[in-house]
Amino acid sequence: MKFSLLVLSSPYSRQASESALRFAKSCIDNGHTLYRIFFYQDGVQNASQLQTPAQDELNLHKEWQSLAENHDLDLVVCIAAALKRGVLNKEEADRYDQAAFNTDAPFELSGLGQLLDAQLQSDRLITFA
Repeated sequence: MKFSLLVLSSPYSRQASESALRFAKSCIDNGHTLYRIFFYQDGVQNASQLQTPAQDELNLHKEWQSLAENHDLDLVVCIAAALKRGVLNKEEADRYDQAAFNTDAPFELSGLGQLLDAQLQSDRLITFA
């Protein structure tokens, strides 16, 4: 089965982001396909590389990054939601004359069309709020 995930929650405010990560790993372990993981609303905070959780806590940004790199996954961050929340890649930081950026590959800033595409290309779109 082909799944896409929609992550709406910031990394440490609720359990949703970690649950999405565990679900993604379970899909892969059970032979399913992950088409895309789309981060929207406060979920865009998962893309920030400035997260610094305590040493005994899971670093969700690094976990998503590792999962995507090891399994060639598509991590898409809603650009409108990201810009509002200060999540920028180098290109957007340059465009808006910001001094710094806080996300990079494998996270990709893009529009809501990518979410629609994920829904159309997948058997199931699972939302984690």
